[in-house]
Amino acid sequence: MNFLLSRMLFLPGILLGISVHEFSHGYAAVKMGDNTPLLQGRLTLNPVKHLDPMGFICLLLFGFGWAKPVMINSRNFKNPRRDDAIVSLAGPVSNFLIAFLFTFFMKLANTFLPYTLLNQVIFEVLRSTVHINLVLMVFNLLPIPPLDGHHILGSIGGAKVWNFYYKYYDHLRFLMILLIIFRGIGRIISPIINVLYRFLISIFF
Repeated sequence: MNFLLSRMLFLPGILLGISVHEFSHGYAAVKMGDNTPLLQGRLTLNPVKHLDPMGFICLLLFGFGWAKPVMINSRNFKNPRRDDAIVSLAGPVSNFLIAFLFTFFMKLANTFLPYTLLNQVIFEVLRSTVHINLVLMVFNLLPIPPLDGHHILGSIGGAKVWNFYYKYYDHLRFLMILLIIFRGIGRIISPIINVLYRFLISIFF
């Protein structure tokens, strides 16, 4: 029961984080000259358009997961390597901005809302939104397909790195799922998330 309740508190933050993350990828791609996300209907905040079933289940059950990647055509970019990196960074950066904003909302709730059960729930939803967006940010920066980090590393490293990812894409994706299931991802990124969370709390509290 407690597990189910905690997942319900995280659900608004998950849906918001995924939607803004993927919208930001699409928006950045359009600004860089590629209209593919717009043509495919991904320039929206509707979470249904962005959910990847396996990634969503992993988010709910294990706290780490991913959305359906926004498709782009880097040949439409003026500077493909640079612009692809910018588009890839847009999603994680947007999650950090959401975490920053909702930490501010936590401060407002803590200052102005009276101490009631309902307001406790509201505060926990805000706190969960901060946490899950930090998770989405840090997790997506890992250099493992299909996460944003592998696009960023490929943009920096060029053809040799892309050839490596192309050759081992399925193996690396399977490895990521195993790391999620057996809590390996948590041991890797939880210390970073905790540092970022304490940093945001120190700004407003």
